[in-house]
Amino acid sequence: MGHKIMIHPAKLTLVALASLGLLLSQSCQKSPEAADPTDPAGSGTTAAPTQPTETAVVNLYSARHYDVDETLYQEFQEKTGIEVQVIQGEADELIERIRNEGAQSPADVFMAADAGRLWRAAEAGILQPVDSAVLEASIPEYLREPTGLWFGLTKRARVLVYNPDRVQPTDLSTYEALAEPQWQGRVCVRSSSNIYNQSLLGSMIETLGVPATEAWAAGLVANLARPPEGGDTNQIEAVAAGQCDVAIVNHYYWARMAKSDQPAEQEVVAKTAIFFPNQDDRGTHVNISGGGVTVSAPHRDNAVALLEFLVTPEAQAVFAEGNNEYPVVEGVSLDPIVAKLGKFKVDEVNVASYGRNNPEVVKLVDRVDWR
Repeated sequence: MGHKIMIHPAKLTLVALASLGLLLSQSCQKSPEAADPTDPAGSGTTAAPTQPTETAVVNLYSARHYDVDETLYQEFQEKTGIEVQVIQGEADELIERIRNEGAQSPADVFMAADAGRLWRAAEAGILQPVDSAVLEASIPEYLREPTGLWFGLTKRARVLVYNPDRVQPTDLSTYEALAEPQWQGRVCVRSSSNIYNQSLLGSMIETLGVPATEAWAAGLVANLARPPEGGDTNQIEAVAAGQCDVAIVNHYYWARMAKSDQPAEQEVVAKTAIFFPNQDDRGTHVNISGGGVTVSAPHRDNAVALLEFLVTPEAQAVFAEGNNEYPVVEGVSLDPIVAKLGKFKVDEVNVASYGRNNPEVVKLVDRVDWR
């Protein structure tokens, strides 16, 4: 892919990590700890989180690249004594790395910023199922893989950003409506190769079927104001510049700009607004970032303990306030900018369907020439 895989500074070298993983894979027990039924949100029952019993380290291969994550790993270490060793890279590269490392892989946890990439990790055979009462009680069923291979840790809404000088909120309704003739030459969206768009299409296939989703994609392509280019931030900037009237983006890109102290970004935000589509039917599409325990994890209990820590209300609040994401745990406060966007109905189709339908999505976008 051409992206450099980075080892977190001040952590073990990759050679040392690999050696440690080999030794521990031969000597450490990997059976899961038993846990009682739980409700961490506080509705009256209790549970025992997984207790770390191994060497005080957990090796995380992460495709998330946010400063807030490092804050959480430090808090986890202070609370448990377990040091989080981080190797960062692009998701597909990390999946291939873990697969090539095989049974000697030092990786304990794989983390990605999209359900589609987590599905790819599961298909590659690098994840193992986890039975955790804490995770199952904390994370709604639709935000986790049904057999426990991976779990959503944060949510991101795929919203519409529009120019209020050219579009009224009453003009907007659904994703599907953007394929109608009145939007011809007025829509911006990034490439179909982007996993966020592929996951949106995967969710639509799950609900609407392939023919209806393909018809929508063809109509959307016909209504584009320009060929797809750039990332979500570029789509927001294009709406503000009048290059298009509406675009499909993840909500946190707009929220990040809204919190910026840069005059140019403040100007973009002042010229745009957010709309949650499909509120009168299935709800707005949400994606996740999440993680799972690797199949040969040398520190399995520590890996489960890390995932369980990341769904505590305290950790969820850090995710929400530090990276403008929506928590997966109910009752956690939002970042003030995100909170001002208002409450919205979520499409609760299971996120695992995004990856399962991805092969059909790839063929579909090729047929409609969505570049």
